Amino acid sequence: MFRFSIDDLEWILRFSPNFHLDEDIKQAIINSIRLIGKEILAYSHGDSFIIMNDRVGLIVFHVEKIPSHILTVSNVVSMNRFYVLEHMTITPYRKNG
Repeated sequence: MFRFSIDDLEWILRFSPNFHLDEDIKQAIINSIRLIGKEILAYSHGDSFIIMNDRVGLIVFHVEKIPSHILTVSNVVSMNRFYVLEHMTITPYRKNG
């Protein structure tokens, strides 16, 4: 669990107990939250959002504002588990470049 502030609001960032993340991955997630900053304030209680991080993959966040401001990392999906649906065909995602 980590604490951070945005516009004088104290937030808690917590990680779901349903999966394990190494400390370097947690740090990459924390850095992603720092970059998004005030954008978080636009989300309502109960909303979810995703950050796509090149190193981590898709990071799924859940927003709570009642009774406290809490962001929960509810899941992380690595890029090797991404799939693309095009023209009724599903293929593994391949990053260009």
